[in-house]
Amino acid sequence: MRVKVLSRNPDDYVRETKLDLQRVPRNYDPALHPFEVAREYTRALNATKLERVFAKPFLSSLDGHRDGVNCMAKHPKSLSTVLSGACDGEVKIWNLTKRQCIRTIQAHEGFVRGMCARFCGTSFFTVGDDKTVKQWKMESPEYGEEEEPIHTILGKTVYTGIDHHWKEPVFATCGHQVDIWDEQRTSPKCSLTWGFDSISSVKFNPIETYLLGSCASDRNIVLYDMRKSTPLKKVILNMRTNTLCWNPMEAFIFTAANEDYNLYTFDMRFLESPVMVHMDHVSAVLDVDYSPTGKEFVSASFDKSIRIFPVDKGHSREVYHTKRMQHVITVKWTSDNKYILCGSDEMNIRLWKANASEKLGVLAPREKAAMNYNQKLKEKFQFHPQIRRIAQHRHLPKSIYCQIKEQRIMREARRRKELNRRKHSKPGSVPLVPERKKHIVAVVK
Repeated sequence: MRVKVLSRNPDDYVRETKLDLQRVPRNYDPALHPFEVAREYTRALNATKLERVFAKPFLSSLDGHRDGVNCMAKHPKSLSTVLSGACDGEVKIWNLTKRQCIRTIQAHEGFVRGMCARFCGTSFFTVGDDKTVKQWKMESPEYGEEEEPIHTILGKTVYTGIDHHWKEPVFATCGHQVDIWDEQRTSPKCSLTWGFDSISSVKFNPIETYLLGSCASDRNIVLYDMRKSTPLKKVILNMRTNTLCWNPMEAFIFTAANEDYNLYTFDMRFLESPVMVHMDHVSAVLDVDYSPTGKEFVSASFDKSIRIFPVDKGHSREVYHTKRMQHVITVKWTSDNKYILCGSDEMNIRLWKANASEKLGVLAPREKAAMNYNQKLKEKFQFHPQIRRIAQHRHLPKSIYCQIKEQRIMREARRRKELNRRKHSKPGSVPLVPERKKHIVAVVK
């Protein structure tokens, strides 16, 4: 017969003198720790609280314009260079590392309506209220040289937007119609039109580079193929779309910024209903731009705020605002996925962090490991009520807060009215329309 007994060597746990530390038997295997979840929950809660404490997204304000900033463009090769155009016809080139203006050009008489950089980064194009398209060198002129454009094209109507092809010396302008231009010619090689209204924005697809999208003031979003001389198809919404932006990672996905306070993400192959309706703004959405990863986009609104939306979520993960910031007209996400630039009515360009609580500068390996560990903990416990409440809480200006409250009441009233109508009508006479299809009027092919 075998008897098992506990055998302990006193040398392992008894102190030799009273000054020695007491030895505690510990099991270092985390899988066998009885309070693992409770510990991790506390750590996740602390990490979420600290994230909100360190959330200081505003970095700096670039001032120098003498009128509202109307449009911006990114340099395709240089992360630190950005271009901006104002309502007084002035174009400025900024160095973001020094946070200074390095060059100023009086480009147009009246508004600078649109601007874009050439795909190689050697020059950029501007269009203005004076019915001209001008091409400028990216470098400053030599000492004694005049500040002159390389080319000037005089058009018949006002151009409201411009975008350059991603690989070829071709650019598109919009106004009364969409014109496709060759850089070497002074007349458009192709003009595309569908309807009779003015077109506010035109954008080339970064992946399928022969595709274009445009927004017209008769509530249309029209898609074109450059290889054909006719438009492909259009979708008509309830209200006017101000601009659109293509997803840089998914060829057929684009997001439209609408006057009805919403953004709509469409798949161009199935325009009958949007992939996602993004609701949070309380006034017209004026501009939208994708992050280079294609997973998020930033929107600028008339309600004096900018919001960051994940592509697959209906509500924003972040809202940025300052007391001085007025109606935000243009917004851009930098090509390194770290910063956001926005231009507004009160003549300033503001630089924000894309991730509000991110630490800038070089991280030590231990800092990086701790940051990754905290991120995983926050993801693991993101649906716990306490953590979710802290992570989602944002301070809003009183005007936006009150309007959100008012819109929630109105939406609830509409829903209740529809339920009552369905309840007291003949079965099937009041159809159930999903939220995504409510805003689409028609699709024309």
